[in-house]
Amino acid sequence: MAEMTYMEAVWAAIHEEMRSNPRVLIMGQDIELDAEAARIEFGTDRVRSTPISETGFIGAGIGAALTGMRPIIELGASTFLYSAMDQVVNQAAKSRYMFGGQASVSLVIRAPVLYGISAAAHHSDRPWGLFAQAPGLKIIVPATPYDAKGLLKSAINDGNPVLCFEDVNLFSRVGEVPAGEYRVPIGVAEVKRSGTDVTIVALAAAVHHSLEAAGKLEAEGISAEVIDLRTVVPLDRITILKSVAKTNRLIVVDPAPGNCGVAAEVIATVATKAFECLRSSPVRLTAPDVPVPFCGDLERLLYPGVDEIVAAARQQCATKKRSSYVSAIVTA
Repeated sequence: MAEMTYMEAVWAAIHEEMRSNPRVLIMGQDIELDAEAARIEFGTDRVRSTPISETGFIGAGIGAALTGMRPIIELGASTFLYSAMDQVVNQAAKSRYMFGGQASVSLVIRAPVLYGISAAAHHSDRPWGLFAQAPGLKIIVPATPYDAKGLLKSAINDGNPVLCFEDVNLFSRVGEVPAGEYRVPIGVAEVKRSGTDVTIVALAAAVHHSLEAAGKLEAEGISAEVIDLRTVVPLDRITILKSVAKTNRLIVVDPAPGNCGVAAEVIATVATKAFECLRSSPVRLTAPDVPVPFCGDLERLLYPGVDEIVAAARQQCATKKRSSYVSAIVTA
């Protein structure tokens, strides 16, 4: 095992895949400067700087993938995906279906999620829930260096278009990464901490907030199970349902807005498949449905943190039966 930062793990995955497969290439604005080591090792045929046109270079990546290449496209921010919406949602996501399975788009788009750093509204969205509405895309959100490398290697070899959302708040986080070859399967969540009293489902940096909250709750006698989704599409519903069947309570923590989001989908899954297991109403901790302010002090108020998770867990575990919630709703 070696210790790496999140971003070192990302680039380790890219370099290993480029060495093992000559069809893997990387594209993006100023990528020849940002990935100088890769440019020196693999040359400008496989490390290509592009004009400032997301529609153009994502379209070029789709075309390259349709001819058998495996492009990795790097964006400066996840919100730049909006400038290439047709390419991503209409072309990359749907080509396999539209061509009757005769073509595949083996494309990875790395989309940094730049929230919590005063990047203002145009750059600070967390759009994994938005793109989850586009059938044909796979979506990964690694929260550790181990997963950043393992999920990205799986994405490069998947054969489908994969959006990799990388949380800027995790870029310098250090973790252990195996020295040998390994992959983390897409579509499999991970139980980061076992517990018996309440299930906390989280993604991106919220995973680490949830683990910290679980440590504080343990000191109060509350045993919290923490699940890192890791993948938004496909969503690992089985792991979530098994956990809720054990704990009978659910909190979902997502730094993205709540409206039609991943947290809502997780709760809907539990409500339709395991309602009889719940002792209290599920709690959804998300950002409000507002544009992100530039002011750092205001922006920090948007995202659920450790204190909010602890308070939600206390409330959940204070409720022994679901009937009190039902009565409250009926009489409201």
